[in-house]
Amino acid sequence: MDIALAEARAADARGEVPVGAVVVREGEVLAKAGNRTRELSDPTAHAELLAIRAACAALGSERLVGCDLYVTLEPCAMCAAAIAGARVARLYYGASDPKSGGVAQGARVFVHPQAHHVPEIYDGIGAREAEEILRAFFAARR
Repeated sequence: MDIALAEARAADARGEVPVGAVVVREGEVLAKAGNRTRELSDPTAHAELLAIRAACAALGSERLVGCDLYVTLEPCAMCAAAIAGARVARLYYGASDPKSGGVAQGARVFVHPQAHHVPEIYDGIGAREAEEILRAFFAARR
């Protein structure tokens, strides 16, 4: 999660909403990313999607079987669907997202019968630090 938090800080420095993600397999970091929606003018350029895309490219596969995804913020519904599609084994996330979350909040993608795959889910990992980074980012813009 420390790497994901570093990616969140880097996203913050770029003026992006500070969210970071890391894909790991058997202790090896396959990919890491922070949000780049503004930089790329792409509403799908969330940290999770960028990390999933890079990890899939590194493995030469559309599936991330046996991989762990660490994210500083609860994934939104779009990212949760991508996590299911990529067959991520375990999802670890920090801060809950009552406004836009798609795992424990809102859409709760993984409880729907249409979910093709449900990862093991662990929340609250590094939550305090992730929340502090997000709170400071939004406080500076209000």
